[in-house]
Amino acid sequence: MWNKPWTFKEGFLIGGGLIVAGLLLELTVGPVVWDAFAWPANGLVLAGFVFMIVAMHLLRRKVYAFRFLTTYQAAIPAMCYAVVLTIVMGLTRQTVNGSWINNMLSFWPFVLIYVFMAVILGLVVLKAPFSIKSASKMVAGLFHLGLFITMTTATLGNADMQRMRMIVAKGEPEWRVMDQQGYVKEMPLAIELQEFIMETYDDGSPRRFASKIEILTQEGKKYQATVDVNKPAEVEGWKIYQYGYDTQAGAQSNISILELVSDPWLPYVYTGIFLMLGGGLLMFVTGMRRKEEQA
Repeated sequence: MWNKPWTFKEGFLIGGGLIVAGLLLELTVGPVVWDAFAWPANGLVLAGFVFMIVAMHLLRRKVYAFRFLTTYQAAIPAMCYAVVLTIVMGLTRQTVNGSWINNMLSFWPFVLIYVFMAVILGLVVLKAPFSIKSASKMVAGLFHLGLFITMTTATLGNADMQRMRMIVAKGEPEWRVMDQQGYVKEMPLAIELQEFIMETYDDGSPRRFASKIEILTQEGKKYQATVDVNKPAEVEGWKIYQYGYDTQAGAQSNISILELVSDPWLPYVYTGIFLMLGGGLLMFVTGMRRKEEQA
């Protein structure tokens, strides 16, 4: 064991070591506190992370372990651990204040395995750069780069994501919201309910409910919008969704419960997803051309 070249055995041992290290961190320092990575901390961490990967890439010829991380023998075990932990997350109830497997996004073994995968992806991207002359390299490069961007920005951007609830009433502009921890905060915009809309089925159950609202910013700008459950209004970086209403009053409700979501890192996550889709589309096109050439 640990004789060069390393094999899948060493790959699984490295991943297992990260799991054990994560469990020790969970027992000693508690779960990952993502709020500590809010901007600009997450930006500095991302810059440092990219710098570390570049340094590992430049030292790969001198340090065998860095070179090993670009192999299937390292990547496949990491993926296996990630898949198992993700399945566990899907099978268990996840809560913000949950512990261990009930809050996997803050569970150290889960975080360390995904950081390990991100390191592998970053090294693979640098090892096999894009090549316009090679379709296969272009496909692999786009997919790996897109996955790296998606993983890193979605993870670090989580600290800057805000999800608030606001109860608005007719004729009463509201600035206050309640966050996920139950704290009341003031928003940089006010919302006033102008009309609550409800459409029902024949049995009287709600088919659609929405709100016509007026949004007022601190600069004095006014916006009119109609928000549905899955059709939000977007104002100054905030998405405003319909969330609830006074169920006892039904269609006569004079209040509306809105959900306000801000996710400033989302465009970068979408960039990564589009790169992956581009790689998939390119793979499909090149595959079709090969079939035509062979026919």
